[in-house]
Amino acid sequence: MRRTRIARWISTLSLCVAFAGEVSLHAQAASMAGTWQEPSGAVLRVGPCGSQMCIWIVALSRHADAPTDIHNPDSSLRGRALCGLEIGSGFMLHDATHATDGTLYDPKTGKTYHGMLTADGDRLDLRGYIGVPLFGRSQTWTRPSAPVKGCAITPGD
Repeated sequence: MRRTRIARWISTLSLCVAFAGEVSLHAQAASMAGTWQEPSGAVLRVGPCGSQMCIWIVALSRHADAPTDIHNPDSSLRGRALCGLEIGSGFMLHDATHATDGTLYDPKTGKTYHGMLTADGDRLDLRGYIGVPLFGRSQTWTRPSAPVKGCAITPGD
């Protein structure tokens, strides 16, 4: 009888520890998710899309060339709106602060790159590259310091 109580106590304790770890991991993963501002002023949202992480444009920079995807190499896509456009997809979350194996579309050039993301507090470092990360460039995004008036389109819906 005593062994049964001990076994139940250990089992219950194990479930509590596992649940606490799951809650902690979910809370940490959310640190990468959210709204970010890139250096030219555009605002983007990083969030889950299925089991992966994606990136959408939620507000254009006032310095944007146009409100549409004018640099897209596919001429049939040049008229699509940048607001709400998914520019990052397929990122696999490895831990609370690292996501890799995604693709990044740069609407300023019309080029698509392999990508990885690293979150550190109010900074999100992106690395876009061709082939291997050594051959690429990085950019740092920050959390907006004030509320952002977003596009009329809700990204990710």
